[in-house]
Amino acid sequence: MRSKDKISYFYDGDVGNVYFGPNHPMKPHRLCMTHHLVLSYELHKKMEIYRPHKAYPVELAQFHSADYVEFLHRITPDTQHLFPNEMTKYNLGEDCPVFENLFEFCQIYAGGTLDAARRLNNQLCDIAINWAGGLHHAKKCEASGFCYINDLVLGILELLKHHARVLYIDIDVHHGDGVEEAFYLTDRVMTVSFHKYGDLFFPGTGDVKEIGEKEGKYYAINVPLKDGIDDSSFTRLFKTIIAKVVETYLPGAIVLQCGADSLAGDRLGCFNLSSDGHAECVRFVKKFNLPLLVTGGGGYTKENVARCWAFETGVLLDTELPNGNT
Repeated sequence: MRSKDKISYFYDGDVGNVYFGPNHPMKPHRLCMTHHLVLSYELHKKMEIYRPHKAYPVELAQFHSADYVEFLHRITPDTQHLFPNEMTKYNLGEDCPVFENLFEFCQIYAGGTLDAARRLNNQLCDIAINWAGGLHHAKKCEASGFCYINDLVLGILELLKHHARVLYIDIDVHHGDGVEEAFYLTDRVMTVSFHKYGDLFFPGTGDVKEIGEKEGKYYAINVPLKDGIDDSSFTRLFKTIIAKVVETYLPGAIVLQCGADSLAGDRLGCFNLSSDGHAECVRFVKKFNLPLLVTGGGGYTKENVARCWAFETGVLLDTELPNGNT
């Protein structure tokens, strides 16, 4: 049965071909795995599939500083040793290595989120999906936490051209610090992040006391959680908070970051969610029937990530997939 919602799905096979390095937990190949599952379950027949445009440097500079974008464009694995000062300045190196086709990788995942936002703005779809997006740690002038370009901020800025208020929801195990920081002083974006907090867990921000400042005061909500939270506790908190937020804030559109490192058994995460629990959050947000932009994010046990995002694609399409209770 075909979903009553019109869904646009963005994917470029090149995004899964980049390699962060042998010991790096980020494996973009998980995006190819997700896409193969989407095809195997014939979900592609129920939605419109698009190859995103590669975001132009000037589009990336809508949020990021022009000098940072220029450096990302220029730097290669062969030349990085010539720029030790810039590498430090832009926080490139360990967590955020320079690899082959780095800039093109950024252009693809950011282009997907921008295209998704534009299709929503033009009312060409009800829900737009870009599993390659969701890189929520990148800052205006620097890379952070495996993230180079903050596609979410770019997508939200695009949505703000058509909507007075945008709600951002983040269920990655890590705090959505880059997005929160970008909109910390405005009431036009409300950010809500559910994440592990404490024990020096990356990025170290996201205390319940961080609530926004100036015009943005009370428009940032942080839900700091401890290790091992399970489906029932997580979804109960999620539904209670998000229902109240939507009722009081009345957003025109929602951006949902579905980082899958909050699943049980993740290489870097410490929560105990199943795909069912994770997907229940997606199902709940969908019910508000607001223009919805859905992205990926973290997720470092790639088989689990692919299963989860394929399952959630099914949820967005109102299509039940067999679920191995991952």
